[in-house]
Amino acid sequence: MNLRFECQPGCTNCCNQSGYVYLTEEDLARAAKFVSLTPRAFEKKYVYRTRHQLRFRKPRKKQCPFLLDDGCSIHPAKPTQCRTFPFWPELVEDRDEWKRAARFCPGIGKGPLIQIGDALEIAEQQRRAYPEMYK
Repeated sequence: MNLRFECQPGCTNCCNQSGYVYLTEEDLARAAKFVSLTPRAFEKKYVYRTRHQLRFRKPRKKQCPFLLDDGCSIHPAKPTQCRTFPFWPELVEDRDEWKRAARFCPGIGKGPLIQIGDALEIAEQQRRAYPEMYK
């Protein structure tokens, strides 16, 4: 499978897809530090925790509390889920899913050819970060 991807300036299509933004404990700590909050204060304000998962609370009418009109306000500290898109296991390992993601992601199919080994390595980061999702 030939994979090309280059994030397109100003695009936030991936951020506007239905679903949740999941976090690891490391993601939470990094984002908290970025916005100058303690992890506990950050979690209280922005995170919903279940027994097995952390995710951002969804504000009304948008998918993420840090998504602004001009992009991600915590971009340097964004969660693993965001950093690894579109190289998620379910997309990299299934040609049809990759093509489906290309319908909303204008960066898929553009830019340099991505070596499959590199794409699978990034997908593995996603799998390790969220083991409950990839049993």
